[in-house]
Amino acid sequence: MTGGSRGIGAAIAKRLALQGANVVITYHNSEAKAQSVVRQIEETDGSALAIAADSADPKAVRRAIDEAARVFGRLDILVNNAGIGLFNDISAFTDEDFDRIMAVNVRAVFAGSQAALPYLGAGGRIITIGSCLAERVAKQGAALYAMSKSALIGLTNGMARDLGGRGITVNLVHPGPVETDMNPADGPFSDDQRSRMAIPAYGKTEDIAGLVAWLAGPEGGYVTGAGFTADGGTNI
Repeated sequence: MTGGSRGIGAAIAKRLALQGANVVITYHNSEAKAQSVVRQIEETDGSALAIAADSADPKAVRRAIDEAARVFGRLDILVNNAGIGLFNDISAFTDEDFDRIMAVNVRAVFAGSQAALPYLGAGGRIITIGSCLAERVAKQGAALYAMSKSALIGLTNGMARDLGGRGITVNLVHPGPVETDMNPADGPFSDDQRSRMAIPAYGKTEDIAGLVAWLAGPEGGYVTGAGFTADGGTNI
């Protein structure tokens, strides 16, 4: 899994480990947090490994995928979780902002998925974490971020077509407001976000992890090319 040292990624890593998966996560600047996730998984008799890889560097992403397959001897599930958020007025974004958000939020998904293909067989899973902003931009300043997450819809649908004959499913999960250290439920933007929800409460990281685990498990085997929005009704 790309990312995984905190927030939604950490919850996914721990949930998949509980279901018996050997878990590999990547990190960029948060080695201590990544190793903490590894220790928590090992304390529940799971197996985990953290690999340093900047998701903005496609070569680093590919090396991490190869290393994960080498260490555990196989690869069954890829979760493209790493992502960044850049929010500003559209007139204030720079070319560097554009390149950075596309590199991490889109190109890393392409690079990771492509690198995983030699190892994935029938029953393999590719699951990508998007955003409810891919479907509806309900606030200002999110143009670049929403664009990057919307691109994942086309990439997911295209890969699902390409890989269905090989028995590999490709799906997309769109979280809404989920309580993390980057988006706390008592943060400066929380009241505004709750005002747009049908269920006026932040989601938990475990809510997203449970959906990913279902898609990764046997009951999700006939689902591909699909997007699942878990946003408390933000987009309705």
